[in-house]
Amino acid sequence: MAYQQQIAVVRTRGQGLYAFTGDVVQFVERCGVKKGNISLFCRHTSCSLLIQENADPDVMHDLNGFFARLVPEGMDWLRHVCEGPDDMPAHIRSALLPVSLDIPVADGRMLLGTWQGIYLFEHRRAPHRREVVLNLSGE
Repeated sequence: MAYQQQIAVVRTRGQGLYAFTGDVVQFVERCGVKKGNISLFCRHTSCSLLIQENADPDVMHDLNGFFARLVPEGMDWLRHVCEGPDDMPAHIRSALLPVSLDIPVADGRMLLGTWQGIYLFEHRRAPHRREVVLNLSGE
């Protein structure tokens, strides 16, 4: 059983979804694992990970709009406000969405569907340097 680990860095420009499927594909190919599983873990509390459609950019726009309406900034009952008005809503959005993903690997590639991509969903307005731990195990 082989085991490989790497940290993928995703640089964001503020709120939005950032595709990094290509980085994960390259890691899997470089490791040479033919059959197994890759897990991804986000090391932050104000962003999340998603597998989502990668064909129509309107999907990303609509997801951003949905979560902005579901968890808006400016809720006057929030107590954690010392890091700015977007911080606590970002934590709530992150609590609603996954911070880790598991994807099977077969024939040396991830078994994502035709229209699926891997995204980091940045919930803060400011740019950030985000780290995602990639763990690949298999044979």
